[in-house]
Amino acid sequence: MTRAAEAVYLTQSALTQAIARLEGELECRMFDRLPGGMRPTAPAELLAPRVHDALKRIGSRRVTAPQIRAFLAVSSAGSYSGAADRTGLAPASLHRAVADLSLELGERLVERRGRYLTLTTKGARRALNFRLALADLRSGYAEVAEWLGKAKGKIVVGAMPLSRARWLPAAIVRHLKQFPATDVVVVEGSHDELVGPLRNGEIDILLGALRHDGADDDLAQQKSFEDHPKIVMRHAHPLAGKRIPSPKDLKRFEWVLPTASTPLRSFWTELFGGDVDPPHVSIECGSVLTIREILLQTDNLTLLSPDQLRVEIDAGLLRTAPRPKPFRAPSGLPRGETGIQRVSSAHSSKRYKIWLTGIRKF
Repeated sequence: MTRAAEAVYLTQSALTQAIARLEGELECRMFDRLPGGMRPTAPAELLAPRVHDALKRIGSRRVTAPQIRAFLAVSSAGSYSGAADRTGLAPASLHRAVADLSLELGERLVERRGRYLTLTTKGARRALNFRLALADLRSGYAEVAEWLGKAKGKIVVGAMPLSRARWLPAAIVRHLKQFPATDVVVVEGSHDELVGPLRNGEIDILLGALRHDGADDDLAQQKSFEDHPKIVMRHAHPLAGKRIPSPKDLKRFEWVLPTASTPLRSFWTELFGGDVDPPHVSIECGSVLTIREILLQTDNLTLLSPDQLRVEIDAGLLRTAPRPKPFRAPSGLPRGETGIQRVSSAHSSKRYKIWLTGIRKF
């Protein structure tokens, strides 16, 4: 205990109290007290690697939890007053905590621009590492709870549009049958909206169209299945009688599609080949619900996976049409690969690994 107290710059009594609080929070012993010293228990052995990695990300043993919480609140809110509203702490207390943290690290973390605060380059890097450190600690706590047989557990899934139709719901139902006490939180959004929270540790796993443009090289990607998008239209559309519409047929109508940065938009461009320029896309939209209503009320066309509109297609409200030629993905972009993205260096609990194994089967 003496050597440990010296290593973390605490008195023995303060360290003893800290361990006691941790044991009370986890409802288990961290150490067995023996005549020759202290021996870590099994829960301590589970937690120690997570704490070690969290401390490496934090970068200083003198940084305190209140300082980290204050800094992350300010970085998320963009102001001390906004962070005060979120945390219930006084703006002056938050300002002091962030200033102390900056002094301890020897780095300028925030700077004011007009009415708002922004993170410096070093501040943004620190915020990312702090969030990943907290994710490490949450994983450690979850593993201890699993060892104690008290685990409830929570998995946060980022869901891009394609994953929401059948794949993710089936995986959730299967997992909850095996682990009914698990909480599953689904965060919907586009890739651009979800990849940041994934890197920050706020999301455990991201499901949807994989990227191969180099922007996600820091993430582990695994293909789960290959999607085959089709042209979708209302059932009584003028092209409904066409067995295989030509590129010129497709150019006659308005389209509603996701933004140009999405793989699906690149696939759509290939429908027209090199002989016909793609038409102007007057409506850019990633919401399947919105696209569905537009298709039902107009002669607009879209390109989607049939699974995303399965109910409407089966009910005879919408119909699909074959593509005008064999589908050829743009150079360097694999054909409709859909799968899993996660942070390569992130730790995972036993239950998370079981979830990951289960969702791969779909």
